[in-house]
Amino acid sequence: MKRILHIISSPRTASSASRKLGNAIVERLKEKHPGSIVTVRDLGKNPLPHLDESHIISFYTPAENRTAEQVETIRYSEEAVKELLDADTLVIEAPMYNFTITSNLKAYFDHITRAGITFKPRGQGLLPEGLLNNKEAYIATSSGGVYSEGELKGYDFAEPYVRSFLSVIGIRVAGVFRAEGQSLFGPEAALETGFKSIAV
Repeated sequence: MKRILHIISSPRTASSASRKLGNAIVERLKEKHPGSIVTVRDLGKNPLPHLDESHIISFYTPAENRTAEQVETIRYSEEAVKELLDADTLVIEAPMYNFTITSNLKAYFDHITRAGITFKPRGQGLLPEGLLNNKEAYIATSSGGVYSEGELKGYDFAEPYVRSFLSVIGIRVAGVFRAEGQSLFGPEAALETGFKSIAV
């Protein structure tokens, strides 16, 4: 049995290739690990607020010193972090928008980047130490063009960013699956290729 956290970030719904690919990954995981529990966080339908100064101040105020207002300010972050800590496996849908991830996925990442909880600063210009080393993630991404190889590869700031971010907080990326080239081959063909590539 696995505790799966399924993170959706596409603003599109029924027509979203990344949603369909992400759902397929979750189904494969459930087949491999019967009885798995799936928690869904749909950032397209229920986005987290982008960080402002009040969030930052609240994060770095010791819990025992936070005001009631500060506790409410970071409620979204606390809920997201708890979901993350409870999970064994993440399925993250990261469709490419303008060469990178959606802003709602970036906001989610900002809310789960918590010193002493998901990472430990090392100082001296070094990368933080990730604290979530017992977790793995699968990334589902989609795009109009082909970015895994060829002329556009250098413009893919979606998959490399998600992979790098997860590694910094200690999460191992176990697989990346793409529904790419939708504008070249058609959405259905691109998605079918993505389905066939799934290995968990």
